[in-house]
Amino acid sequence: MRQFPIFFTVQDRPVLVAGGGETAARKLRLLRKAGARVTVVAPRAGTEIRDLAEAGAVTWRAREFMDADLSGAALAYGATGIDAVDRQVSEAARRAGVPVNVVDRPDLSDFITPAIIERDPVTVAVSSGGAAPVLARGVKAAIERLLHPNLGTLALFAERFRGAVKAVVPEGRARLRFWDRFFDGPIAARVLAGDERGAVEDMLAYVNRRGREANGIVHIVGAGPGAADLVTLRAQRLLEQADVIVHDRLVGDGVLDLARRDAERIDVGKAPGRHPVPQEEINEILIAQARLGKRVVRLKGGDPFVFGRGGEELQALADAGVRAEVVPGVTAATACAAAAGIPLTHRGHASAVTFVTGHKGSGDAPVVDWAALARSGATLAVYMGVGGAAAIAEELSRHGLADTPVAVIENGTRPDQRVVTGRIRGLDALVRAYGITGPALIVIGDVAGLARADARRAPLAAAV
Repeated sequence: MRQFPIFFTVQDRPVLVAGGGETAARKLRLLRKAGARVTVVAPRAGTEIRDLAEAGAVTWRAREFMDADLSGAALAYGATGIDAVDRQVSEAARRAGVPVNVVDRPDLSDFITPAIIERDPVTVAVSSGGAAPVLARGVKAAIERLLHPNLGTLALFAERFRGAVKAVVPEGRARLRFWDRFFDGPIAARVLAGDERGAVEDMLAYVNRRGREANGIVHIVGAGPGAADLVTLRAQRLLEQADVIVHDRLVGDGVLDLARRDAERIDVGKAPGRHPVPQEEINEILIAQARLGKRVVRLKGGDPFVFGRGGEELQALADAGVRAEVVPGVTAATACAAAAGIPLTHRGHASAVTFVTGHKGSGDAPVVDWAALARSGATLAVYMGVGGAAAIAEELSRHGLADTPVAVIENGTRPDQRVVTGRIRGLDALVRAYGITGPALIVIGDVAGLARADARRAPLAAAV
């Protein structure tokens, strides 16, 4: 560790900035955010600094730097970009005992200004010790994506209740546990979701219960098509907070690795022809876990509202009086097609796309009007169609699409992705020849012939 990390108070304190260009202006913006009283010393200054000086927001001394400018300063910045002047600022500041930073000159600096992530009043600072500032900015960007935009609101919300919590939970360790449960719990989630008014009511009840949990919350979360880095940021945050994860078979192992290690995992996955946990029982599991005060993530492949039965689960939770939130995922059809280089719409090929299910309804009556779809000219993205490939091919061939290109994408977006292409009339033979078992998406239409050559690398099954 090259520098000792510290947050320095400059509120209502004088800070000197030597320099009037864009570099100086960038430091000026940060200092003003922190409430500093800034004096700029430079013979010439840019428009931003001149405007602030005219408005009385900063003091501008339109001349060369003098050692006396450091009198009373809490901090000093050398930001002229002129070596001799910046060196003069550094030497004078050190003689005066004023901490100094010279931009991009760690050898002339007592401190550095880190890359800053701000969720006021929460502030995160990232530094490479001056070795690689661009790398520090990259780390900052990565952290920025992980932190909820309402994190500062949550901190201020908690501050409002500190006195009340201290009054009813006086013991230090018990109070620590109270706040641990709060920040990882449904009330904090409600603040982050923007429902601060509802969170106040919950918090008052929570304080009166001295931190004992009431009902929890269920988040119905889309896990995306399979690749862990296609999970949304909100889904990732919820997985890190969840007490219980109720997940499907189609959820990739990499996605589950994002969850807390101590989270309970309940596998309710279905496979073709095998439904060990009926939907009604899944609903009961979600309701029971939430009523124990737990944070439950119902993790579903793709998007929970696209052939995911998320709507049924949401209704069951509402009927039971359990609070629920839906977090959409990257839809499997769009993601898998993109991974295979197939545009679902394309000028001159298709101006519409239809998502359909390959499942049959009760009594084997088809739930899809294949004749109408064949006439539509739209790209067809068929979910759960591998088992019914023969019937799909027969229906569409009968309605004039026998020679239409088709692509079957197995394990789309994952490292073991396979893409095979052919024509509708041979769809069933294609699936059997390549041993496609799913999860797989079938894309039907002229665009299927545009699959990238490097994506079509599915070897024949060993049995062929």
